[in-house]
Amino acid sequence: MMSRNGNLTKLGHSYRCFGGGVANWMKRLIKTFVIGVILGLLGTGALAWYVPAVDIHRERSLVSVQTNGGNIEVFHINLPRDRIMVGLPNVDNSIPAGLEWPGEEFLGDMQAELFKVRNSDDTVIGVASRLASATGESGPFIEWVVHLPARGTIYVKMEITPSADGFRNGEMLAGSRDFSVLSGSVREQFIADVGEDADAQGRIRLEAALVGQLGDEE
Repeated sequence: MMSRNGNLTKLGHSYRCFGGGVANWMKRLIKTFVIGVILGLLGTGALAWYVPAVDIHRERSLVSVQTNGGNIEVFHINLPRDRIMVGLPNVDNSIPAGLEWPGEEFLGDMQAELFKVRNSDDTVIGVASRLASATGESGPFIEWVVHLPARGTIYVKMEITPSADGFRNGEMLAGSRDFSVLSGSVREQFIADVGEDADAQGRIRLEAALVGQLGDEE
């Protein structure tokens, strides 16, 4: 009897040791799994930072050199097919259809438009917004923001009154990425006659004349 009880005692002790070993092993396994997940997330974040998952295609910049320095680059917008959105008060045919432009008083008569932007090869390379108002607390204004995803953004404030030759002149006030170190001017022109382009009823032409900052003189 004593032998039988002794065997049961040893069996219970062995079971407890085995169960405790499994529990410890499971704890180590869970701990290893959690640490692995954390390290995996950190590694994925580091990889995404140094090797971006999205490689934005960059079209070749079509620029010409000015005789007095700097570059000239021409963009255009074909109307109406490149118009993405038009927001203005009390419009019957909004773009896109069903757009309800807010009627808050602080917006006044402000008009907002979004366009696709094309280069000289007629390839879409970005988007642009045009804000305009004839009245307002700070007076009338016309502003362009042109965004080229692979290059950067430029912000231009235009003159209200067009020049005698039919252009509206503007000044580049800010830029990002490739345009952050540039300054210059932008001219806006509406062209009604677009030749043989049957899909366009008109065209907005933007000519940017930009120059880089001069280096420090030694």
